[in-house]
Amino acid sequence: MSSSPEPRVSRREFDAIFAEVRTWGRWTPADRGAWNRVTPEHVRRAASLVRSGTAVALGLPWDTRGGPDNRRPALHHMTDLGDVEAPEPATYKDFLAVDYHGKAVSHLDALSHVAYGGRLYDGRPAREVIGAGGARFGSVAALGPLVTKGVLLDLPAVLGTDWLEPGRAVHARDVLAAERALGVTIDEGCAVLLRSGRFRRSRELGPWDSGAASAGFHVDALPLLAERGVALLGADGDSDLRPSPVEGVHSPVHALAVAAMGVPLLDNLDLESVSAACAEAGRHEFMIVVAPLNVPGGTGSPVDPVAVL
Repeated sequence: MSSSPEPRVSRREFDAIFAEVRTWGRWTPADRGAWNRVTPEHVRRAASLVRSGTAVALGLPWDTRGGPDNRRPALHHMTDLGDVEAPEPATYKDFLAVDYHGKAVSHLDALSHVAYGGRLYDGRPAREVIGAGGARFGSVAALGPLVTKGVLLDLPAVLGTDWLEPGRAVHARDVLAAERALGVTIDEGCAVLLRSGRFRRSRELGPWDSGAASAGFHVDALPLLAERGVALLGADGDSDLRPSPVEGVHSPVHALAVAAMGVPLLDNLDLESVSAACAEAGRHEFMIVVAPLNVPGGTGSPVDPVAVL
Protein backbone atom coordinates (compact mmCIF):
# COMPACT_ATOMS: atom_id res chain seq x y z
CA MET A 1 0.00 0.00 0.00
CA SER A 2 1.56 3.23 -1.15
CA SER A 3 2.35 6.17 1.15
CA SER A 4 3.54 8.52 -1.61
CA PRO A 5 2.55 12.21 -1.47
CA GLU A 6 -1.05 12.81 -2.45
CA PRO A 7 -1.64 14.66 -5.74
CA ARG A 8 -4.20 17.45 -5.63
CA VAL A 9 -7.59 16.77 -7.16
CA SER A 10 -9.05 19.67 -9.14
CA ARG A 11 -12.61 20.84 -8.68
CA ARG A 12 -13.36 19.73 -12.23
CA GLU A 13 -12.05 16.23 -11.52
CA PHE A 14 -14.05 16.11 -8.30
CA ASP A 15 -17.24 17.20 -10.05
CA ALA A 16 -16.74 14.39 -12.57
CA ILE A 17 -16.51 11.86 -9.72
CA PHE A 18 -19.63 13.39 -8.13
CA ALA A 19 -21.55 12.89 -11.39
CA GLU A 20 -20.20 9.34 -11.75
CA VAL A 21 -21.38 8.14 -8.31
CA ARG A 22 -24.63 10.14 -8.10
CA THR A 23 -27.81 8.08 -7.56
CA TRP A 24 -30.40 10.87 -7.64
CA GLY A 25 -33.88 9.77 -8.66
CA ARG A 26 -33.20 6.09 -7.96
CA TRP A 27 -35.25 5.39 -4.82
CA THR A 28 -38.56 6.05 -3.13
CA PRO A 29 -38.60 7.33 -0.47
CA ALA A 30 -35.64 9.38 -1.61
CA ASP A 31 -34.63 10.61 1.83
CA ARG A 32 -33.72 7.08 2.94
CA GLY A 33 -31.16 7.07 0.14
CA ALA A 34 -28.96 3.99 0.02
CA TRP A 35 -30.73 2.47 3.02
CA ASN A 36 -33.37 1.50 0.49
CA ARG A 37 -30.87 -1.10 -0.69
CA VAL A 38 -31.24 -3.09 2.53
CA THR A 39 -34.02 -5.65 2.14
CA PRO A 40 -35.23 -8.35 4.56
CA GLU A 41 -32.90 -10.70 2.71
CA HIS A 42 -29.94 -8.48 3.62
CA VAL A 43 -31.04 -8.55 7.26
CA ARG A 44 -31.28 -12.37 7.20
CA ARG A 45 -27.83 -12.51 5.62
CA ALA A 46 -26.47 -10.30 8.40
CA ALA A 47 -28.09 -12.49 11.06
CA SER A 48 -26.36 -15.55 9.56
CA LEU A 49 -23.01 -13.94 10.43
CA VAL A 50 -23.77 -14.19 14.16
CA ARG A 51 -21.84 -17.18 15.51
CA SER A 52 -20.41 -16.49 18.96
CA GLY A 53 -23.10 -13.96 19.89
CA THR A 54 -20.46 -11.44 21.00
CA ALA A 55 -21.91 -7.91 20.97
CA VAL A 56 -19.49 -4.99 20.72
CA ALA A 57 -20.54 -1.36 21.19
CA LEU A 58 -18.97 1.04 18.70
CA GLY A 59 -19.86 4.37 20.31
CA LEU A 60 -17.59 6.68 22.29
CA PRO A 61 -18.31 7.68 25.90
CA TRP A 62 -20.30 10.92 26.34
CA ASP A 63 -17.50 13.50 26.46
CA THR A 64 -18.03 16.56 28.66
CA ARG A 65 -14.40 17.70 28.62
CA GLY A 66 -13.00 20.15 26.11
CA GLY A 67 -9.83 19.51 24.14
CA PRO A 68 -8.24 19.80 20.70
CA ASP A 69 -10.63 17.15 19.37
CA ASN A 70 -13.69 18.34 21.34
CA ARG A 71 -14.36 22.04 20.76
CA ARG A 72 -17.99 21.78 21.92
CA PRO A 73 -18.17 19.48 24.96
CA ALA A 74 -21.39 17.65 25.70
CA LEU A 75 -23.51 18.64 28.71
CA HIS A 76 -24.59 16.38 31.55
CA HIS A 77 -26.06 17.55 34.82
CA MET A 78 -28.45 16.22 37.42
CA THR A 79 -32.00 17.56 37.64
CA ASP A 80 -33.21 15.35 40.51
CA LEU A 81 -31.03 14.02 43.31
CA GLY A 82 -33.77 12.24 45.21
CA ASP A 83 -33.58 14.86 47.96
CA VAL A 84 -37.09 16.28 47.60
CA GLU A 85 -39.48 14.88 50.18
CA ALA A 86 -41.91 12.66 48.28
CA PRO A 87 -43.47 9.20 48.47
CA GLU A 88 -41.15 6.26 47.87
CA PRO A 89 -39.32 5.39 45.73
CA ALA A 90 -36.83 8.25 45.40
CA THR A 91 -35.91 9.21 41.83
CA TYR A 92 -32.73 10.51 40.24
CA LYS A 93 -32.81 12.31 36.90
CA ASP A 94 -30.34 13.96 34.60
CA PHE A 95 -30.17 16.26 31.58
CA LEU A 96 -28.16 15.59 28.42
CA ALA A 97 -27.40 17.94 25.53
CA VAL A 98 -24.83 17.98 22.76
CA ASP A 99 -23.86 19.71 19.52
CA TYR A 100 -22.93 16.32 18.13
CA HIS A 101 -21.66 17.08 14.61
CA GLY A 102 -17.92 17.33 15.17
CA LYS A 103 -15.01 15.15 16.20
CA ALA A 104 -15.95 13.95 19.70
CA VAL A 105 -19.38 12.29 19.54
CA SER A 106 -20.23 9.06 17.75
CA HIS A 107 -23.03 10.09 15.45
CA LEU A 108 -24.89 9.44 12.23
CA ASP A 109 -25.04 12.00 9.42
CA ALA A 110 -28.45 11.96 7.75
CA LEU A 111 -29.00 13.07 4.16
CA SER A 112 -29.97 16.59 5.24
CA HIS A 113 -26.53 17.16 6.78
CA VAL A 114 -24.53 17.82 3.60
CA ALA A 115 -25.25 19.92 0.51
CA TYR A 116 -22.94 20.34 -2.46
CA GLY A 117 -23.50 23.21 -4.83
CA GLY A 118 -26.48 24.18 -2.70
CA ARG A 119 -28.23 20.84 -3.24
CA LEU A 120 -28.88 17.96 -0.90
CA TYR A 121 -29.16 14.37 -2.03
CA ASP A 122 -31.63 13.80 -4.88
CA GLY A 123 -31.06 17.37 -6.06
CA ARG A 124 -33.25 19.01 -3.41
CA PRO A 125 -32.34 22.70 -2.92
CA ALA A 126 -31.08 22.90 0.66
CA ARG A 127 -32.47 26.38 1.35
CA GLU A 128 -35.94 25.30 0.32
CA VAL A 129 -36.16 22.26 2.60
CA ILE A 130 -34.04 23.21 5.65
CA GLY A 131 -34.83 26.08 7.99
CA ALA A 132 -34.87 27.04 11.64
CA GLY A 133 -37.38 24.28 12.35
CA GLY A 134 -35.15 21.58 10.91
CA ALA A 135 -35.10 19.57 7.70
CA ARG A 136 -38.22 18.73 5.70
CA PHE A 137 -36.23 16.34 3.51
CA GLY A 138 -33.46 13.95 4.44
CA SER A 139 -34.22 14.03 8.15
CA VAL A 140 -32.76 11.33 10.38
CA ALA A 141 -36.34 10.40 11.28
CA ALA A 142 -36.81 9.21 7.69
CA LEU A 143 -34.04 6.62 8.05
CA GLY A 144 -35.22 4.42 10.90
CA PRO A 145 -33.03 1.56 12.13
CA LEU A 146 -30.57 -0.39 9.99
CA VAL A 147 -29.51 -4.01 10.37
CA THR A 148 -27.07 -5.26 7.78
CA LYS A 149 -23.68 -6.86 7.16
CA GLY A 150 -20.77 -4.87 8.52
CA VAL A 151 -17.27 -5.05 7.07
CA LEU A 152 -14.33 -3.79 9.13
CA LEU A 153 -11.51 -2.47 6.96
CA ASP A 154 -8.84 -2.69 9.64
CA LEU A 155 -6.00 -0.95 7.84
CA PRO A 156 -3.50 -1.01 10.74
CA ALA A 157 -4.02 -4.79 11.05
CA VAL A 158 -3.39 -5.19 7.32
CA LEU A 159 -0.25 -3.06 7.46
CA GLY A 160 1.07 -4.49 10.74
CA THR A 161 1.04 -1.08 12.44
CA ASP A 162 -0.73 0.30 15.50
CA TRP A 163 -2.42 3.10 13.55
CA LEU A 164 -2.36 5.15 10.38
CA GLU A 165 -0.70 8.50 10.80
CA PRO A 166 -2.94 11.56 10.37
CA GLY A 167 -3.05 12.56 6.72
CA ARG A 168 -2.66 8.99 5.44
CA ALA A 169 -4.96 8.40 2.46
CA VAL A 170 -6.87 5.18 1.93
CA HIS A 171 -7.14 4.72 -1.82
CA ALA A 172 -9.26 2.33 -3.86
CA ARG A 173 -6.22 0.08 -4.22
CA ASP A 174 -5.90 -0.02 -0.43
CA VAL A 175 -9.54 -1.07 -0.08
CA LEU A 176 -9.01 -3.91 -2.56
CA ALA A 177 -5.81 -5.00 -0.81
CA ALA A 178 -7.60 -4.95 2.57
CA GLU A 179 -10.41 -7.11 1.19
CA ARG A 180 -7.86 -9.71 0.10
CA ALA A 181 -5.84 -9.58 3.30
CA LEU A 182 -8.84 -9.73 5.64
CA GLY A 183 -10.90 -12.19 3.60
CA VAL A 184 -13.91 -9.86 3.33
CA THR A 185 -16.20 -8.82 0.52
CA ILE A 186 -17.81 -5.41 0.23
CA ASP A 187 -21.12 -5.94 -1.52
CA GLU A 188 -24.61 -4.50 -1.93
CA GLY A 189 -26.31 -3.20 1.19
CA CYS A 190 -23.37 -3.58 3.53
CA ALA A 191 -21.86 -1.12 5.98
CA VAL A 192 -18.15 -0.40 5.56
CA LEU A 193 -16.24 0.71 8.65
CA LEU A 194 -12.72 2.09 8.25
CA ARG A 195 -10.39 1.69 11.22
CA SER A 196 -7.37 3.99 11.16
CA GLY A 197 -6.44 3.41 14.81
CA ARG A 198 -7.27 7.03 15.68
CA PHE A 199 -8.27 6.34 19.26
CA ARG A 200 -5.37 4.01 19.99
CA ARG A 201 -3.06 6.78 18.79
CA SER A 202 -4.93 9.34 20.87
CA ARG A 203 -4.74 7.21 24.01
CA GLU A 204 -1.02 6.58 23.59
CA LEU A 205 0.19 9.93 22.23
CA GLY A 206 -2.55 12.32 23.30
CA PRO A 207 -5.37 14.00 21.36
CA TRP A 208 -4.81 16.31 18.41
CA ASP A 209 -6.95 18.44 16.12
CA SER A 210 -8.30 15.69 13.87
CA GLY A 211 -10.21 18.32 11.89
CA ALA A 212 -6.85 19.51 10.57
CA ALA A 213 -5.19 16.12 10.03
CA SER A 214 -6.71 12.66 9.91
CA ALA A 215 -6.44 9.45 7.98
CA GLY A 216 -9.40 8.71 5.74
CA PHE A 217 -10.69 7.72 2.35
CA HIS A 218 -9.26 9.41 -0.71
CA VAL A 219 -11.94 10.43 -3.20
CA ASP A 220 -10.69 7.78 -5.62
CA ALA A 221 -12.10 5.10 -3.29
CA LEU A 222 -15.68 6.34 -3.60
CA PRO A 223 -16.37 5.08 -7.15
CA LEU A 224 -15.38 1.59 -5.97
CA LEU A 225 -17.69 1.80 -2.95
CA ALA A 226 -20.47 3.16 -5.17
CA GLU A 227 -20.00 0.30 -7.62
CA ARG A 228 -20.27 -2.21 -4.76
CA GLY A 229 -23.57 -0.63 -3.62
CA VAL A 230 -22.75 0.14 0.01
CA ALA A 231 -25.56 1.38 2.26
CA LEU A 232 -23.50 2.95 5.05
CA LEU A 233 -19.98 4.26 5.53
CA GLY A 234 -18.32 4.77 8.90
CA ALA A 235 -14.94 5.32 10.49
CA ASP A 236 -13.10 6.11 13.70
CA GLY A 237 -12.59 9.51 12.08
CA ASP A 238 -15.22 11.03 9.82
CA SER A 239 -14.25 9.01 6.71
CA ASP A 240 -12.63 12.10 5.13
CA LEU A 241 -8.91 12.42 4.52
CA ARG A 242 -7.63 15.63 6.07
CA PRO A 243 -6.18 17.89 4.82
CA SER A 244 -8.56 17.50 1.89
CA PRO A 245 -6.93 16.57 -1.41
CA VAL A 246 -9.64 18.44 -3.34
CA GLU A 247 -9.25 22.10 -4.18
CA GLY A 248 -11.98 24.16 -2.53
CA VAL A 249 -13.85 21.22 -0.96
CA HIS A 250 -13.10 20.68 2.73
CA SER A 251 -15.03 17.38 3.14
CA PRO A 252 -15.14 15.69 -0.25
CA VAL A 253 -16.07 12.22 1.04
CA HIS A 254 -19.04 13.73 2.87
CA ALA A 255 -20.13 15.40 -0.35
CA LEU A 256 -19.76 12.24 -2.41
CA ALA A 257 -21.26 9.79 0.08
CA VAL A 258 -24.13 11.84 1.50
CA ALA A 259 -25.05 14.34 -1.23
CA ALA A 260 -24.26 12.25 -4.32
CA MET A 261 -24.67 8.60 -3.28
CA GLY A 262 -27.29 8.96 -0.54
CA VAL A 263 -25.08 7.01 1.86
CA PRO A 264 -25.34 8.15 5.51
CA LEU A 265 -22.10 8.35 7.48
CA LEU A 266 -21.13 7.14 10.94
CA ASP A 267 -18.47 9.44 12.40
CA ASN A 268 -16.15 9.01 15.39
CA LEU A 269 -16.68 5.33 16.09
CA ASP A 270 -14.47 3.59 18.63
CA LEU A 271 -13.35 0.59 16.58
CA GLU A 272 -10.65 -0.68 18.93
CA SER A 273 -12.78 -3.28 20.70
CA VAL A 274 -14.34 -4.63 17.52
CA SER A 275 -10.88 -4.80 15.96
CA ALA A 276 -9.75 -7.02 18.84
CA ALA A 277 -12.94 -9.11 18.64
CA CYS A 278 -12.51 -9.61 14.90
CA ALA A 279 -8.88 -10.60 15.32
CA GLU A 280 -9.88 -13.16 17.95
CA ALA A 281 -12.69 -14.53 15.79
CA GLY A 282 -10.51 -14.59 12.67
CA ARG A 283 -13.07 -12.75 10.58
CA HIS A 284 -13.91 -9.13 9.84
CA GLU A 285 -17.57 -9.41 8.83
CA PHE A 286 -20.46 -9.24 11.30
CA MET A 287 -23.99 -8.05 11.82
CA ILE A 288 -24.26 -4.34 12.60
CA VAL A 289 -27.26 -2.68 14.21
CA VAL A 290 -27.68 1.11 13.92
CA ALA A 291 -30.66 2.79 15.61
CA PRO A 292 -30.51 6.60 15.38
CA LEU A 293 -32.77 8.73 17.53
CA ASN A 294 -36.16 9.44 15.96
CA VAL A 295 -35.76 13.22 15.66
CA PRO A 296 -38.18 14.79 13.15
CA GLY A 297 -36.25 17.39 11.17
CA GLY A 298 -32.89 16.29 12.59
CA THR A 299 -29.78 16.34 10.43
CA GLY A 300 -28.40 13.33 12.25
CA SER A 301 -28.24 11.74 15.66
CA PRO A 302 -25.84 10.64 18.37
CA VAL A 303 -25.68 6.87 18.12
CA ASP A 304 -24.07 3.80 19.68
CA PRO A 305 -24.04 1.14 16.96
CA VAL A 306 -23.53 -2.50 17.87
CA ALA A 307 -21.52 -5.13 16.03
CA VAL A 308 -22.59 -8.72 16.69
CA LEU A 309 -20.15 -11.51 15.82
